[in-house]
Amino acid sequence: MTASRLPAPPLVIPCVDIQSGRAVRLYEGDPDRETVYFESPLDAARHWVGLGAAMVHLVDLDAATGRGENRAVIHRMTAELGVPVEVGGGIRDRAAAEVLLEAGVSRVVIGTAAVKNPELVRDLIGAHGPERVVVSLDARGLEVAIHGWAEGSGLAVADLTPLLAEVGLETLIFTDVTRDGTLKGLDRELMRQVRQLWTSTLIVGGGVANVEDVRLLAEEGIQGAIVGRAIYEGTLPYPVPQV
Repeated sequence: MTASRLPAPPLVIPCVDIQSGRAVRLYEGDPDRETVYFESPLDAARHWVGLGAAMVHLVDLDAATGRGENRAVIHRMTAELGVPVEVGGGIRDRAAAEVLLEAGVSRVVIGTAAVKNPELVRDLIGAHGPERVVVSLDARGLEVAIHGWAEGSGLAVADLTPLLAEVGLETLIFTDVTRDGTLKGLDRELMRQVRQLWTSTLIVGGGVANVEDVRLLAEEGIQGAIVGRAIYEGTLPYPVPQV
């Protein structure tokens, strides 16, 4: 294989999780076990863009857990950062998604609502195109979790991937809730199983701890990862060295 035909290395997308107006990371998705990294989410995002981030992933944790929302700061970040921004957290209907899309968000990330109503994904893709709609499946093992990871859905990833493909989804985010924010690293076998279940663009939504995990993504043919704690604490250098 010539160098020009080598697959692109996995894209590492910095994550800014917003809770109570600050940039935080949670341990295993628990909103009561937070680490505050920046008082200002905008400052956090500017930091990663300044280091070369081609995209920033924002999560409104308050909206995801029903504790409130951070739409004003998200709109400001979208306007000021100068790179594509994707946003997830609490987007449970078409109206909420379209408020963000109309404010300039590059793509919305649908979680619980996609699990409960895959037709919402079809509607959004039909209206805005598959490049502006992403679904996030957050799971413990291969059981999908919902409502800010607080509840099990009783559904397996394998139950949902065919439905999502059928409604036109192109990009899936998969998060292993048991490893998100823990710096424990990825579970290779789980990554392999999810890769087999979803053959279109696959992004890992958490669990990456170091360069070895980025190498694992490359070896398994996974296109990218959303990374938070590892780059905030330096266990994964950013920009990420070639693997």
